[in-house]
Amino acid sequence: MIQASGGAHAAQQAERAPERAGGTAMVRVAAVGDLHYTRSSQGLLERALGPEVIARADVLVLCGDLTDYGLPEEARALAKDLAGVKLPIIAVLGNHDHESGQAEAVVEILRDAGGVTVLDGESCEVRGVGFAGAKGFGGGFGRRVLEPWGEPAIKRFVQDALDEALKLERALSRLRTRSRVAILHYAPIKGTVEGESLEIYPFLGSSRLEEPINRFRASLVFHGHCHHGSAEGRTAAGVPVYNVALPVLRRTLADGAPPVRLVELPADDGDRGPSSAARS
Repeated sequence: MIQASGGAHAAQQAERAPERAGGTAMVRVAAVGDLHYTRSSQGLLERALGPEVIARADVLVLCGDLTDYGLPEEARALAKDLAGVKLPIIAVLGNHDHESGQAEAVVEILRDAGGVTVLDGESCEVRGVGFAGAKGFGGGFGRRVLEPWGEPAIKRFVQDALDEALKLERALSRLRTRSRVAILHYAPIKGTVEGESLEIYPFLGSSRLEEPINRFRASLVFHGHCHHGSAEGRTAAGVPVYNVALPVLRRTLADGAPPVRLVELPADDGDRGPSSAARS
């Protein structure tokens, strides 16, 4: 059973033991992407989540474009806010986080100062739910997906898309939990891109990401990147896909609801701790 909502009701802060529905432990995952932190963004995350979301969630997922230009000072501003979030935090990077060629520094700051597990082809388990993460890449969708033919630049572009799909495949293949969440920045289906200009579809995601999601039977997918896209869609195999880019959440959720997607997932029995080490 998967229950999803965009908003959250006020709730008392507990010890974060998963609630049980019909005897099954349920874990609540809050997801948002495209925060685009700058040096002056202090407090943005707190305003986006709100205390009621923090009170209800068991895990926080961040779907890339965490910073605006991929600068260490932007990462430090975000890490300062994340340090106050007393939840396990899992993230992937986005294209903006690579802009300045300092992605490794961004990851180090978020890990060391913000307590974030950043996945790039790795997986981890949190409270009995498995998470597999990769940035993803572009290339288009369906019959129109870009093929590796012609100039070397095109072949390199397609190879990057293939490499990201392989990262996601590797991460998903290592999960053994009943609930498996795929975390991406780029979209794996056209459905959540719809609303964007047709001309930029090939740069917003790739169908190559959908194949491992279906094959390894992911429970759901979170992604960002598509600021003007649709909030929800499904893969060809029926896997729910949620576009959690902050502008999309602000546009599509009910007035007054915190711009965050909150999803409940059944967890494996036995809490394995707040987070296991990422497996590469």
